Amino acid sequence: MTMYFNALNSESQAIKAVDPAAAAGQPAQTMTEKTLSQLITRTPRIPDGTGSDVALDEFAADLRPLLGAAAALAPYLAGLLAKEGAWLNEAVEAPQAALAAEIARTGSLAPEALAAGLRQGKRRVALLSAVADLGGAWSLEQVTGALTDYADAACAAALQSAIAALIRRGKLPGLSEDDIETAGGMTVLAMGKMGAGELNYSSDIDLICLFDENRYDISDFQEARAGLIKATRQMSATLSEITGEGYVFRTDLRLRPDPAVTPVCMGIEAAERYYESLGRTWERAAYIKARPAAGDRSVGEAFLETLRPFVWRRHLDFAAIQDAHDMRLAIRSHKGLGGPITLPGHNMKLGRGGIREIEFFTQTRQLIAGGRDPELRVRPTKQALATLARKGWVPQADADVLSDHYTFHRTVEHRLQMVQDAQTHSLPPTDEGFARIAAMMDMDVADFRRTLTDRLSAVHQLTEGFFTAGPLTRPAPAIPDHAFDTTILDRWPGYPALRSTRASEIFERLKPELLSRLARSDRPDEALLAFDRFLAGLPAGVQLFSLLRSNPQLADLLIRIVTVSPMLAEYLSRNAQVLDAVIGGDFFSDWPEEAVLVAALRERLEALDDYESQLDTARGWSREWHFRIGVHLLQGLIDAAEAGRQYADLARAVLVALKPVVEEEFARRHGPPPGEGAVILGMGSLGAARLTAQSDLDMIVIYDPRDVETSDGRRPLAARLYYARLTQALITALSAPMAQGRLYEVDLRLRPSGNQGPVATSLAAFDSYQRTQAWVWEHLALSRARVVAGPAPLSGRVEELRTDILSATRDRDAILRETAEMRGRIAAAKAPEGLLDAKIGAGRLQDIELFAQAGALLGAYSDCDVAGGITAAARAGLIGTRDAQTLIGAYEAIWALQAASRLISAQPLQADTLGDATQAFLLRVMNKACETDIGSDLETYMGALYADAERIISAGLKGAEVS
Repeated sequence: MTMYFNALNSESQAIKAVDPAAAAGQPAQTMTEKTLSQLITRTPRIPDGTGSDVALDEFAADLRPLLGAAAALAPYLAGLLAKEGAWLNEAVEAPQAALAAEIARTGSLAPEALAAGLRQGKRRVALLSAVADLGGAWSLEQVTGALTDYADAACAAALQSAIAALIRRGKLPGLSEDDIETAGGMTVLAMGKMGAGELNYSSDIDLICLFDENRYDISDFQEARAGLIKATRQMSATLSEITGEGYVFRTDLRLRPDPAVTPVCMGIEAAERYYESLGRTWERAAYIKARPAAGDRSVGEAFLETLRPFVWRRHLDFAAIQDAHDMRLAIRSHKGLGGPITLPGHNMKLGRGGIREIEFFTQTRQLIAGGRDPELRVRPTKQALATLARKGWVPQADADVLSDHYTFHRTVEHRLQMVQDAQTHSLPPTDEGFARIAAMMDMDVADFRRTLTDRLSAVHQLTEGFFTAGPLTRPAPAIPDHAFDTTILDRWPGYPALRSTRASEIFERLKPELLSRLARSDRPDEALLAFDRFLAGLPAGVQLFSLLRSNPQLADLLIRIVTVSPMLAEYLSRNAQVLDAVIGGDFFSDWPEEAVLVAALRERLEALDDYESQLDTARGWSREWHFRIGVHLLQGLIDAAEAGRQYADLARAVLVALKPVVEEEFARRHGPPPGEGAVILGMGSLGAARLTAQSDLDMIVIYDPRDVETSDGRRPLAARLYYARLTQALITALSAPMAQGRLYEVDLRLRPSGNQGPVATSLAAFDSYQRTQAWVWEHLALSRARVVAGPAPLSGRVEELRTDILSATRDRDAILRETAEMRGRIAAAKAPEGLLDAKIGAGRLQDIELFAQAGALLGAYSDCDVAGGITAAARAGLIGTRDAQTLIGAYEAIWALQAASRLISAQPLQADTLGDATQAFLLRVMNKACETDIGSDLETYMGALYADAERIISAGLKGAEVS
């Protein structure tokens, strides 16, 4: 196997040949190499009271103080010395040759010994480089180069082993063993510090895995793609899984294009299309350091050459300054690192004056001018600084200072990570911790603290000045002739979305048209305030403002959203990219129905590799469709009843597609569901297939273990416990807040025994409970129950049971009495919040739905719709046919108010606070629901509806037939 040895320094470059002993894994003395003892320039101090039990008698006397300090100060190094001390004792005689031999050894490891062999090699390289670092025997570049060289070799060995296994099993069509060395056309790009040859002691390795589609026939493409994805996963597992031997490198594959929806190994052409159309500035910066590290390097080099115009713009790209600055601010905000420099706990990588500041400064300068000057396209940070200075882009003094600080910062970072092999960049929070790191730096504690403060402050001052010095802003255009409050306009430049130069420039060109459209609204000042609230919550504006400039018709939709629906406006402010779909081909097309939604979501989820990404993708996907339904209702493309059906379709699609994903993840540990699985019984509005924009999901989980007592998995569970925990996992998958928010709140209180009962119920227990113990209100609830997800056989049996229970003969008086009593308890528990509270109160939604459930129970009506329940009440003689029609009409109108209100706010609306646009929207929705012009007095109309409904319900529950 041909190995890649990336020699980053002159000393390692001098070692071109390794003698036979070295080839066998033993260190060799070359003609020019010095021993480690000859290279030592410093020895860490050992603070009082610090010691180690590691035996060092076998080492030369002049090495023992260094090794003793290393073991005393760093438990991780002490452990390495205990395991690899014998190897180190020989390696110190020719450290570079020993390093080269250990790297070369990765290529000769047998498949069954690969994982253990790579971990042993990592221990040896980490130990040797740490000792050489602490003793000043190697420079920073030699240390990081050694770790990077081993990472390259380990990746190559792990990948080729995975590819070889697939080829020998015939899983990569058309390939033979001759293709193993080039990994079947697959290339591994090292990104970040690995790409630059700058790995630290406890660094992740960031990889992008691609393959050449042209290596395979079209008919073999899917099979080959699946095989290469498996090879990538196997490579990653070989490197990152923690075993008794430790791990090799934590592997991160998320820098690939759109990682939430793309596989871990993707085709070159697909990646090229992504960067051509969607690539962002931070991805351009990432590719400055990209380098083929394993697999077919010629494929990787060709890809990077194709990507050159994306990374290196031909013009002087000063806009990259603001993009990088925005990124810095975002990282600070996300990590909570925006405060002043205080040493305890300060992050040497991401904090003020840290490593990332120097890297951003350097990479941004490279992006600005690298398109015109290929000499600036270098990977290592210090080399890039030197080149920038030589070419006149950075003052020589600044480059020298930053390079020196970078070396010091990285050295401190290494000391922090050596202690416990922890992926940390934060300074210790305690005096004891500072004393340890100062001793490892061979510095006095006070001097160490002072030096840290001075260096961090100097880096911050130099780099912050570069990023915050922007060009002069253009003068604002004239405001249209109308009475806008200019104090509102004056505060816009301070909003997050307008702080970048690019966003500000685009918005200044866009603003006259926006103000003109706001001026044409019914109440311009009110519209301006609504738009101001939206703009204040918008975290970034370039994408949205550019879209509005290119598609002026979107401005009217945006203004309508922000003036009518604060909920939709808030979503849009955080997800402006959904407007791309608005101008696409199918945003305003007909509703695709539930089956199409399920297939679309399943396709998205199946393309992902990890559970968390699947959950977050489901959230983003669902919210996009949720937004579409809201816009359609807002624009009058659908009525409230249709919106309710579509929200329900969407919820069921999410449950149907996500439930197997949760079950599969749960089964990894506990085995597949025992017996016949579980179904989700939708209750309330979910069962009735009529949800609003803010509905919770009421449900019951019913399972049937049959005669299976425990699951069959690595950690088997009793069936009852299995389904209880699976239900909790499902609830978490739906309701846990993630990057894309939450899917739904889940309510299980309608299950048998309510909050006191188990979260999941067996079919047998559910049957027994419903027949012998259930309260009347629980049978009422069953009239709006529907199986929404789960295996068909069990779904059928649950539905048979539900229908059987609902068809049982009832005591009419008892049903009416208990329904009336429940109605009274509900009324006593909560009063309506005004006449526009459509849900709570006499004659309102909850009241009508309760009456419809009683009608369904007495009329043996098993469908779940309210209108059918009211009609059943008429057949049972509770109310007359005319009153049934009146009540159904009232319900549709009140439901329309509820659906529209929940699109606007989570709280009931108050008529005296409604703007003209909002009131017009409510009236339009209501008029469409009742098919009549109700005028402008919405409260009067609603009051009359409630009164009619309350009269009919009260009479019906008394058993009096009303004509």
